Amino acid sequence: MNLFSQDKPKANPEKVRDIKNWVYRILNVNPDIPISISQLTCQEPGCPPIETVIAIMTQPVKQYKIHKTVDEIDELDICNLY
Repeated sequence: MNLFSQDKPKANPEKVRDIKNWVYRILNVNPDIPISISQLTCQEPGCPPIETVIAIMTQPVKQYKIHKTVDEIDELDICNLY
């Protein structure tokens, strides 16, 4: 059973850049550490249709999930990750 669609919804690159900047600033992440933003479509029952996964590539990797599309995320969502 494939839980995630192969056709990922497209995220706005400018909004992805904004989210990364918010993560660096609000979560006080060193700017040398890469951040990955992935918008996923979930096919599993009970799973939200789209979620955004934020991965901060530290050792170990810190991962956060927001049950919104990239375009719906704002600074407050990043503040709530604390």
